[in-house]
This record gives sequence, C-alpha cells and structure tokens, in this order.
Amino acid sequence: MTRTTQIFCASTPHAVAVLAAAIGADCFAAAERRVLLVCNAAAVPEAAPAPDGIPGFASLRAPFDEVLSWNEAVRPFHPAAWTPRTEDVPLLERHLRLLWGLGEDRVELVLESPDTGWALAVAQVFTGAPLHVHAGGPAGYGPTRGKLDPLIGTRVRQVLHLDLVPGVAPLLLTEFGVPARVVPTDAFLKVVRELSAAAGALPELPDNAALLVGQSLAALGVHGAGEEDALQVRMLREAAERGHRAAVFAPHPASEVRHGGALRTEAERLGVDLTVLDSPVPAEVLFETSRPALVVGCSSTALFTASALYGLPVARVGTERLLERLTPYQNGHRVPAVLAEALLPGPEGGDGGQAPLPADELNGLVTALGFTMQPQVHPSLRPAAEHYLARHFGPGGHDGHRGQHWFRRKRLTSLGLPGGIPDRLAFLPRNATARRVVRRARALRKAVRG
Repeated sequence: MTRTTQIFCASTPHAVAVLAAAIGADCFAAAERRVLLVCNAAAVPEAAPAPDGIPGFASLRAPFDEVLSWNEAVRPFHPAAWTPRTEDVPLLERHLRLLWGLGEDRVELVLESPDTGWALAVAQVFTGAPLHVHAGGPAGYGPTRGKLDPLIGTRVRQVLHLDLVPGVAPLLLTEFGVPARVVPTDAFLKVVRELSAAAGALPELPDNAALLVGQSLAALGVHGAGEEDALQVRMLREAAERGHRAAVFAPHPASEVRHGGALRTEAERLGVDLTVLDSPVPAEVLFETSRPALVVGCSSTALFTASALYGLPVARVGTERLLERLTPYQNGHRVPAVLAEALLPGPEGGDGGQAPLPADELNGLVTALGFTMQPQVHPSLRPAAEHYLARHFGPGGHDGHRGQHWFRRKRLTSLGLPGGIPDRLAFLPRNATARRVVRRARALRKAVRG
C-alpha cells in the first residue's frame, strides 16, 4: 500500500502556528508522515531568523515527523528568486524524493498562497500532487495575484484561514471554485498558549503599556528604510497621544533591521519608556502572556488577531500613506490596508471614531476590491462591484469622503466603473466612443504642450 506524506510549507512562525492548529483541528486527512518544510524568504536570509529558529519552536514542531529547509534544497539560489525550468521538473522531483526520503510516497502539499514564488516552485516540482492552501493573514481575503496556471489552481482542495474578519470569506482561489475553511480559533489559541509556555522568559510589559508591531514593509519593497523608521515613530506617537508612557516594539520576525535609531530618539523626546523585543516570537505570544493595553500597527496580521481573536484594543497608523504608495494597484497589501481602515480604529483626532463597517458592507467592499484588482481573473464580479461602487462612490453615493482612496479613480475610469468619472461628468455615457474621444483629447493636449 502506498504511503502518504504531507508536506506543510511555511515561511513565518505565524504560518507554522496556523498549520499546527489546522492539524490539531483535523483539517487534513490522516497521513503516515507529516513534514514541515520551512523557507526563510528574507532578502538576506542569513540576517533574519528562520521560522524554526524562534524560542519555543519545539512546541510548534510537535505535529510534524520532520523539519526540512527549502533554502538548503535550492542553495545557492535565493528561494524568492528561483523557479524550476519545465524541462528540469522530472529530475528535480526525483532529486527531492531522494533527498527527503519520499521514495514512491503519495505526496500532498500544504502551501502558503500559491501565487508566491517559492510556494509555486514547490507545487511545480511535485506535479500532480493534491494541494491545500493556508492563508493565515488578511491578504487571503483578496484575490489571487494574477492568473494562476490551471494546472496548479485545479489541484487545490481547500483554503484554510483564521477567522480574522467574521462573516467574510476569502476571495483567494475562488476562481477555481475552491472552498474556504476556517481554522477554529480555539485550536489556534491553544497552539499559541503552548508556544508561549515553551518560549521561556520574555520581557513583561509594564502596566498600561502599548505594543508596537512591526511589519517589514521595507523588505517587501513597499517602503524605503527611512519610511519604515518614520512609520515606527508614528506608531510610538500614537501610543503616547493615547496616554501610554511605556511601549514595547516587536519587530517583524523576518525583519533584518530590528529598529532604527529614530524610534529610541523619539521615545526619549516623548518621555516614553521603550523596550525593543529581541526575541523573534509572533506577536500573539505577547498577547497571550502579557495582554498589552493597546496594540499599534499599520495593516499587520497581528492587529487583526489582537482585535478579532484576543479582544485587545488596537490602533492603526499609516494605512492611508501605504495605500498611496502601493504599486501596482494589484499589490496584495491593498486588501489588508483597506480592511484595517474599514474595521480598526484609526489615529486619535483622525478617523479613529468611525464605526467599523458591518459584515454585509465588508463583503461588498472585498468583492469590489477583488474585481478592480484582478478583473481578468474575476470578470463575473463586475455587476456586484458596479453595485457597490455606485452606492458609495458614484453620483449620489452616501459615504462622503470615507474610503475614497481605497479605489484609485484612474483605475475605476479605465474599467468603466462608477466613481471613475468626476460627478460633474457622470452624464457622459461609459462606452468605447466616449473613451476614444478622451484619449484623442489627451493626445492633442500633449502635442500642443510638446
């Protein structure tokens, strides 16, 4: 009888915790062997801890028979930059089966989002293996990034996710009819409690302390290093404005730069007692052990887990600037940033007092975002997107200025959607002739200026 080996792929400690919780909740069929395949996808892997290098990892390892490294398998290539050539796939599969002791096993893969480079590479090497996908963060509520090869997408059996936005289902991989399945919150919290117990001594948060959670946006190319420092400073100022005289900064576990000097300088200026956490554990461990009085961040997964799973007060900062900077429009960080603004309290004196959007509004918002980000992938979502945008951003829309920057007017105009053409021109028909006239007018204007 053929043995089944399940290979669970993860690039962050948070992802490993989600996988351990999913296994504990029987989200997968039984298998004779379960392997954890970790990937350190940091720009400089040697400068950032791998997912299996965090304190207390032994508790996360418990559901797995073995831990393997994708970095070691593809060395000297960087895992984020390497993809297998089609003609090399049979040879690579034989090589990895020998290297990992798979023999003739039936292989099942549990991937992070399959539109990321390294997860896609694993799926391509093991041609025909059934796939499962785990989306532990809010990015999973957004669409698949680009058209995924049907030879990959049709192999996916389920999308597993934490219930970070109750009442809303992930849009990821729905173009292939893949069902979503919630990883039970109790199972995830149990894994975090076990990790907290195994992690050893961590700094205790002072009374009324704020926890600042880093996001490593510079490493992802969204922010420059200076902007990352400025965002951290804004987080600290927000905590101080809310009356917190002590703060703990938790850098993203995959971040090579733990913090900039600007953060300590600003703490001294504000009279805030600042502690920088050196131990690269998930923020949820601190939620479990210390229960901070406030969690401050941008659009980090930790903000959503703090609010939805732990019931902690949260504050978001920097999302509007992030949305301005995100390029291209389809960037996967758009959905987490928009959901953060729609659900989580903002800065004091800003939009922090606005109520979170109800679930039915959130579903409409996510659908409209999904279509505008990937219209070729989800053409069937156009009517729902038009309905949502007409209600909120078209002529007579009742939302005022809230959320106007969630959708770029240029994008809406190019797709012929409500909100794209200024209200005073809304009487113009949205047809090919009107768009052709506009293009000619622009061309003539450029010619005159030239």
